[in-house]
Amino acid sequence: MTVHDLSIKLPIEPPGPGPWKQDGVHFPRPLTRYFQEMHPGPFRAGTQAFARYYGMLIDGLQIAYVQGFGYSQVVPAPESELPERFQRAEQVYAQKLWREQLREWDNQCKPAAIALHRELQLVDADALSDAELVAYLRRCRDHHAAMITQHMRFTGGAVLPVGDFLAHAGAWTQLPPSELLALMRGSAEVSSGGSDEMVRLKGAFATDAAARTLLVSDGDPAQLLERLRTLGGDAGAAVRGYLDLVGHRLIDGFDIAEPTALELPDALLRSLRIALSGEAVVASDLDVRVAEVRARVPVAHQAQFDELLGEARLMYRLRDERGVYSDIWASGLMRRAALAAGRRVSARGRIATPLHMLDAGIDEMCALVAASGGPTAEELAQRAAYRAAHTAKDVPPLLGPPPPLPPDLAALPPPVARLMRATFIALGHLFGSSEATNEDKMLYGLAASKGVYEGPARRVSGPSEFGRIQQGDVLVTESTTEAFNILLPLLGGIVTDNGGLLSHAAIVAREYGIPGVVGTREATERISDGMRLRVDGDAGEVTVLG
Repeated sequence: MTVHDLSIKLPIEPPGPGPWKQDGVHFPRPLTRYFQEMHPGPFRAGTQAFARYYGMLIDGLQIAYVQGFGYSQVVPAPESELPERFQRAEQVYAQKLWREQLREWDNQCKPAAIALHRELQLVDADALSDAELVAYLRRCRDHHAAMITQHMRFTGGAVLPVGDFLAHAGAWTQLPPSELLALMRGSAEVSSGGSDEMVRLKGAFATDAAARTLLVSDGDPAQLLERLRTLGGDAGAAVRGYLDLVGHRLIDGFDIAEPTALELPDALLRSLRIALSGEAVVASDLDVRVAEVRARVPVAHQAQFDELLGEARLMYRLRDERGVYSDIWASGLMRRAALAAGRRVSARGRIATPLHMLDAGIDEMCALVAASGGPTAEELAQRAAYRAAHTAKDVPPLLGPPPPLPPDLAALPPPVARLMRATFIALGHLFGSSEATNEDKMLYGLAASKGVYEGPARRVSGPSEFGRIQQGDVLVTESTTEAFNILLPLLGGIVTDNGGLLSHAAIVAREYGIPGVVGTREATERISDGMRLRVDGDAGEVTVLG
């Protein structure tokens, strides 16, 4: 296939029997060969684990890649296991099983993952021998796979209490989900770029005038970050701690094709300036909103409302933390290792650019480093060109037969029905986009984050273009992931094609208090760079002003 041929619509067939749904929320672009080979097994294992832990009527999900795009399907639970699943489901709410998972996350999984990330990023891959680099590549791959399983294993804890709150509070108040999800604000520090390292950074810069002066000085962004890193005293130590925490995470996406924070020094430096100025987050009126919603709940249910809201807010941070501290960081480390391999192989004249190593599978990477075979430079270049030329809009949203109707919840035992209702609601708000018909100058999406803002559109097709974002822009993109949070301070508003009210773009917009409209389906097709927009996060409308 030549580069000229890449713009055509793609022939595509189902990867297996049954219905398959494209995941354009998490994977709006084609995935690398490495990711397509590595991802399905760990993804399946993680989703199966959470489904079994919570006694769900599904046995997780499986994913397959067709023309580089991810398609998933639900795997039903074996009939022989249903009695055991029913029994487990009865324990979920009675014992608040998600709290057990949260303790495991906080006390074991999260700190262990961070320690492994830090250990891997201390390795100077460029100083390794060829054999050592091959071993390091495989170690990073194995770590990445384990972190994907970890991410998915905690999905139930992240979404079930929120879905259960939406189900009950929606029935009691008749309020739209966007109003109810606004009550989650402030419960996910990670979604607004918060961390112990950021707290330390703010404290150090508040008392160091010289560091503040250097932060806002002119100069090459990468060099300025390095000068900040090498400062003496608390300020330098705080910068080093923060950059070691966020620098090797992917800024957006989950694939090694996406850049890390340190690869976008200009955007990283500008977001740091805003965060350290104290202007990054709009003041919250959470207490007022909670009181207003609670007043609409029948008195007999207000105590239960308080309990459900408390559990949803308790677990809400897990939605983004499980990615930020698991596979998003691990994927960045795998990218770092692959680029080191790319520099070595490129210097030998074997590939055109180190970036093309990202389009090799793990075995191909190792073969290229060991000079024992691997794809040609032309083949890797064609793979890279293919990924750059296509988006999820080039392939159908569904493959195979129509999906079956959801089970009749009324026919299920009450604890099982409650569990599955919460699951369906949460997943619907994760993946569901608006179904309203867009107009010439008006796009209708989902009201993700309150407020109205007017500003210039910054149309970006991926994180490699985030350097073009200027403070006050309205980001118009297909979708974002949780690691995008460190760039949100630059934005005046956000508009996405894909995703619902529990998508990452919606969550981080709410945490920052930035007006947001998600799930418009067509924003990236209808809005050009520089157009002036009005983003109405109350109504879920985007108006093209000129």
